[in-house]
Amino acid sequence: MIRRLRERLLAPRAPAGYRPGVTLGHLARNLGPLPMLRREAAVGTLQAQGWSAEVRECVEAHLLMHVVSCEFRVQVPALQQGDVRLVLRHTGAIRRTGVSCVRRGGDAQRFTQVREALLGDAALLAALMPLDFKRLTLECRDGQWSLALEHMGGSEVVNRMPAFRRYIQISPSQREHLLASLGLFSERLQRI
Repeated sequence: MIRRLRERLLAPRAPAGYRPGVTLGHLARNLGPLPMLRREAAVGTLQAQGWSAEVRECVEAHLLMHVVSCEFRVQVPALQQGDVRLVLRHTGAIRRTGVSCVRRGGDAQRFTQVREALLGDAALLAALMPLDFKRLTLECRDGQWSLALEHMGGSEVVNRMPAFRRYIQISPSQREHLLASLGLFSERLQRI
């Protein structure tokens, strides 16, 4: 009996006040004329010229609050075989000075090749430098590239005490950089 009670109390569940699909609805309106097909309440597909991205709500529970952010996922076929996992992030303590790649696993030689291809692409860097992202991961496995990008905007902060709910919009300039980054990654990763 105690074991079942413990399992019930410790089972993963959505935080109180979480409304699946609400943040994704705000994001769909925020992205403007780009069509978003809703597959489930908290999952949608964004269609653009030559690429598509899956958009999924991610919930982070904190004490008396939670944050719902949207993660953009792009999957494209890889040109070469070889497993590699890497993270891209901005460099610079106070101001952004560049973009760096950090290897998180996989083949070191493949990582070097991917890093040189990505950091040598001026158009991609021009789109990434002003982009406000929390997390950007790339993974190549079984001949398939998978990109996961979590933007700082397109999020909802829900607090229980004091009670408030705020949606953080993606500004028009950030929207342009986000869509350009997703499109460029979709195109460039197929050549690596």
